[in-house]
Amino acid sequence: MAVAEFVVVANRLPVDRVVGPDGEETWRTSPGGLVAALEPMMRSANGAWVGWAGQADLELEPFEADGIDLIPITLSLSEVEDYYEGFANDTIWPLYHDVIAPPQFHREWWEAYVRVNRRFAQAAADAVAPDGTVWVHDYQLQLVPQMVRELRPDVTIGYFHHIPFPAHGLYAQLPWRDQVLQGLLGADVIGFQRAQDATYFLTAVRRRLRYEVKGPGIAVPGPDGQMRTAVARAFPISIDTEPYLALAAREDVQARAAEIRASLGNPRCILLGVDRLDYTKGIRHRIKAYGELIEDGRLDVEDVTLIQVASPSRERVDAYVHLRDEIELLVARINGDHDTVGHSAIRYLHQGFPREEMVALYLAADVMLVTALRDGMNLVAKEYVATRADDRGVLVLSEFTGAADELRQAVRVNPHDIDGLKDAIMQAIEMTPAEQSKRMRALRRRVLENDVNAWSSSFLAALADARRR
Repeated sequence: MAVAEFVVVANRLPVDRVVGPDGEETWRTSPGGLVAALEPMMRSANGAWVGWAGQADLELEPFEADGIDLIPITLSLSEVEDYYEGFANDTIWPLYHDVIAPPQFHREWWEAYVRVNRRFAQAAADAVAPDGTVWVHDYQLQLVPQMVRELRPDVTIGYFHHIPFPAHGLYAQLPWRDQVLQGLLGADVIGFQRAQDATYFLTAVRRRLRYEVKGPGIAVPGPDGQMRTAVARAFPISIDTEPYLALAAREDVQARAAEIRASLGNPRCILLGVDRLDYTKGIRHRIKAYGELIEDGRLDVEDVTLIQVASPSRERVDAYVHLRDEIELLVARINGDHDTVGHSAIRYLHQGFPREEMVALYLAADVMLVTALRDGMNLVAKEYVATRADDRGVLVLSEFTGAADELRQAVRVNPHDIDGLKDAIMQAIEMTPAEQSKRMRALRRRVLENDVNAWSSSFLAALADARRR
């Protein structure tokens, strides 16, 4: 495979492997904003994508799919357990999400993380053309920027961090804190979802490594004693709005939204939560608040229904197994206490849905509940806003999401404050159509103007500036 001017490095390839009943293997483009944002550049700039195919012990040669060169990384079953399920998702994920669940620190997990990061870095270094660009994505690969720099000092390197970065008091718990900072500082541009995250990172660099920090700039010493400048700042990610606008305008999707309402007994108000089943998403807090509103007599199941979509996530990790049990027990108790023959308090759906069905749910919902305890961005909030071309509906949004920095016309809430969350839900339900329309128009303007293409363009412009320095 020829070298590429532009190489993306991410934990997963942008395609999913599909094996038909006859054993024939095909590859289907993965859903998601990152793929949509980068696909045009990958095609125009002779691009390649380095990533894992999502299955342990699957050895594949580089191949092409939809005009993009793909470079698969092989992970053994033990590496999936130690690097991915272990260090990435049971050490970094909880630590970076404010220790909502206790992180686990195991040296063998760290050793696997280093080993796998080196494999990704070597593949990227081999794939990138002289003076080309490498863009590394997310917390699974925090060591890759420095490893690529050591192998290919001629290339420009970007890194984007899709999840929060923790305050220094939490980050300092990580036994390998300095090594991770050094890994990230291999990049010329280090992007975060929120200005707060960039500030936390800069604070850690200043306090741990004692590097000089001026504004977003960091003076990073090279192996030859030469200083270079790395830049760390916020580049809030967004969604590819076009598919959501197109689906929301389709008559069959609108008809499906009406069918959903009818299947629930045409309640006066439908509340909707859409999340991965994750302890960071505040699903328990949301359901608890809703259950108390019914218990208090402020809501009646004949009038209001909550739909909670909780797509499966990391089902081999103990914390997620316990979370599912807790949520399903809570839902069962509320439904058992308050359901009527014709109406259900909560319609709980532990499954994923295609995009068409999700847009129909967004159109059916009068109130969208995004109550994450900590979230890098939360793109569901932006998806809901994008679909509401009718300028109706209310977004209740946790102040601990990156989206809260941008979507200021949402009803903001602290999900830890159950009484405040209950009041916010009631405010949303009782909001007048005129007030809904005023808020939603402003929200939609923000989302449509700052879509995923604007995000990728701003980051790539910063990389181009770094190349000129």
